[in-house]
Amino acid sequence: MRTPRGKLLLVLAVILVVAGTGWGVGTLLRSPADEAAARKPPEPSLVTVAVERRELVATVVVSGTLEYGSPYPVSLAGVVGGSETAQRATRAPRRGTLAEGAVMMEVNGRPVFVFSGTVPMHRSIVFGAKGADVRQLQKALRRLGHRAPVTGVFDQATAAAVSRFYAEKGYEAQQPTLELRQRHDDLRRAVRTAQEVLATERKALDQGKDVLPLKVRLANARQDLREAEQALRSARAQDHTTEDEAEVEAAESAVRAAEEKLLAARQELAQATVTPTVTPTATPAPAHTLGPGPTTEPTAGATAGPPADTRLLELRVINARADLAAARSALERVLEEAETARAGRLTELTKNVRVAREAVVTAEQALRQARQLSPVKLKVANAQSDLAAARALLAEFSRTYGTIVPPGEVVFLPRLPARLHRSTVRAGELVDTSIATVTSSTFVVSGSVDVAEAERLKPGLNASIETEAGKIVTGTVTSLGGRDAKGAVPVTITPASMKGLKKLAGAPVTVRVTIGATDQEVLVVPAAAVVTAADGKARVQVETAPDQTKEVEVRTGLSADGAVEVTGDLKPGDMVVINSA
Repeated sequence: MRTPRGKLLLVLAVILVVAGTGWGVGTLLRSPADEAAARKPPEPSLVTVAVERRELVATVVVSGTLEYGSPYPVSLAGVVGGSETAQRATRAPRRGTLAEGAVMMEVNGRPVFVFSGTVPMHRSIVFGAKGADVRQLQKALRRLGHRAPVTGVFDQATAAAVSRFYAEKGYEAQQPTLELRQRHDDLRRAVRTAQEVLATERKALDQGKDVLPLKVRLANARQDLREAEQALRSARAQDHTTEDEAEVEAAESAVRAAEEKLLAARQELAQATVTPTVTPTATPAPAHTLGPGPTTEPTAGATAGPPADTRLLELRVINARADLAAARSALERVLEEAETARAGRLTELTKNVRVAREAVVTAEQALRQARQLSPVKLKVANAQSDLAAARALLAEFSRTYGTIVPPGEVVFLPRLPARLHRSTVRAGELVDTSIATVTSSTFVVSGSVDVAEAERLKPGLNASIETEAGKIVTGTVTSLGGRDAKGAVPVTITPASMKGLKKLAGAPVTVRVTIGATDQEVLVVPAAAVVTAADGKARVQVETAPDQTKEVEVRTGLSADGAVEVTGDLKPGDMVVINSA
């Protein structure tokens, strides 16, 4: 039986349990209003980032493969050698560097050379061939030290240069085959036979009774013409005949004698006119004077005699003048007569030449007509036609006869030296078309980017090439291709140095192309912090105090990796708002 004290404690315990349970349930159960109040967002706050000063570099990342550049498939343009037999590789192409003039391979024991050129080999180069491929071959031979004219025509000098080049490499230039040589001999014999037949028929024609007399007449007419022309040439070269020259010489002598006579008469008249007549006075010499006896000399006191009579002398001068005029007139008459006689002779000789020429033409026409009417004429005409046909065939064949460069013995590559990357034919196999693939001797990185990134790229931009092993090599963007079917744009980057890359051919690399960079450290903010207002000006919000900001107008520059260059009323450490909640 419980005591009142025990009952009291039991009641108190029950009350405590009920109260605790009610309190616990009350804390778990909330009204809708309490629940809504509990789910309210926190008070809004600012998300800020500090303004930095650093260099900014914008790049485009290209994933690509390191490989040798400019792959170029090589194939033979035709047969090697002069035979159409099966083309079998007797020495396969080998990997390595190909220099100009090198032997790439051998087919049926014949060489296949490589030369630098952009015009592909497409035909046999034979005598008389013309074109850009011939000029290209001539330039290559000259670069290799073999003199060849750069005319674009495969002539004897070019053929000689080709033969020297082949001999230097230990081969013989391709010569005409036995079949071609036999054909050439047959054509030459055909020409000789046609010449003999024509000569025989012509002899028969010329010795016929209706032709031979006319041949003699023509020969005589031609001889007469030659003699007439010679006589005319001699007459033209000679001014006067011997008789005319004698008459001219006599007339000229008469003129000279008359001139001398006139001169003497004038001198006598002049002496008589200027010399006065004086009467001398004798003066005895002194008795003691040595020398001859006394002489009579004119003295200063001598007296002049009467003036001399010069009429006879004047008459002599007048007569001498008349004689000279008559002699000169006679000389002119003789010269005129000699010239008239010469003109007459030339006229006569010219007429003789004309007559002789007419005789030759007449004789030729008569002989030609006789030959045409002769029954043997048809045989001569046929023989002439046969000879012309034989000569035409020989000339046509000879234009391509001689040293030949077969189409398969030369391969022109756009650039040399080149690297033979892969051979598609082995020794002993039949050669089809493709024989190898060559590349340049330098590495390139081949990759691609989407169209948007391609618009930011251009040849000449600097790049950084990183291999999987972490090796970094500088490079340059060298080319951008057209968009492919997948919408990507091919990009080619060329390393600045090949050092250490040969073992990495075919390895994947990552390239970062620099599309822009600042020259020095600049103020940089996140791109999300820049807002363009309605007036078109860029601004940022700068926190001035907790939950307080101000707008600062800025000018933007280069952007890269989510950051942008800015200039304005900012300094490093300023907190700019990039998001508000």
